[in-house]
Amino acid sequence: MTGTTGWQLTRHAVEVGLAQLRPHDSVPRWALDENHETPFWSVSRTEDELSIICAYQALPGTVTAVGPFAAFSIDGPLDHSLIGVLAGLTAPLADAGISILAQSTFDTDWILVPVAQAGHAIEVWEAAGHTVETEELEQ
Repeated sequence: MTGTTGWQLTRHAVEVGLAQLRPHDSVPRWALDENHETPFWSVSRTEDELSIICAYQALPGTVTAVGPFAAFSIDGPLDHSLIGVLAGLTAPLADAGISILAQSTFDTDWILVPVAQAGHAIEVWEAAGHTVETEELEQ
């Protein structure tokens, strides 16, 4: 969790992607495919779109999508009364010119960083006093 030096994050081994579908589409099977390991998946719907975060390898070439992203989670669970957690983690990345996508779950926050910038993000976080553990891909 947090200490005097910052937050503990985990970089998950499996890359994720973000897909956009029409607002009234059903959640497709590929998004929830158990054959593709993923650190998490998320489905969000607005009046304008259905957005899905899932394993990058699961994304079909027929949908509008971005990625791959390295998925970083803040080791939690986090207390819901905490203030400024994401701001403290995303501000140094913004200063370094690293774009992110953020997603919250009940227990923690996730920060998605383009894979090409993941190493730089880790350097920036460590320079800011945070710790990042890298999960190894199981073979």
